Amino acid sequence: MSAKTERTFIAVKPDGVQRGLMGEIIKRFEQKGFRLVAMKFLQVCVLMVDQDAVASEDLLKQHYIDLKDRPFYPGLVKYMSSGPVLAMVWEGLNVVKTGRVMLGETNPADSKPGTIRGDFCIEVGRNIIHGSDSVDSANTEISLWFKPEELVSFKSCAQQWIYE
Repeated sequence: MSAKTERTFIAVKPDGVQRGLMGEIIKRFEQKGFRLVAMKFLQVCVLMVDQDAVASEDLLKQHYIDLKDRPFYPGLVKYMSSGPVLAMVWEGLNVVKTGRVMLGETNPADSKPGTIRGDFCIEVGRNIIHGSDSVDSANTEISLWFKPEELVSFKSCAQQWIYE
């Protein structure tokens, strides 16, 4: 990874998965010019059955630790464990900031058309996607969801057409 690039954590939440929006979301990040370096499709639940397919609820509690004192926290953890989640790591120049712009505001009512939430969401409790809000939180979230050996580093043949 060059000094100019960074990585971000993006997760399609259960409502986005159920609505069949995974491909559209991946398409938008690819068309922007970002590189997918890790992806896993998993069900988060209370009991671990198979570590490759299921993650424990503790993962979600760690992921949302900064929200633990908020009244909606228990419902958020329950919602995030209600169905499969697509966890991804994307790489590129300013991918954290640009990714957040692509997602739109947390509350879809405040999101502009053309953003993921602006185009596909109505309520804040079903806003289909999570994206890291800083490079530090991206690094923390990536290490929670992925082992280092699950991250793939490669140079895309399109890189010279995306970056100067």
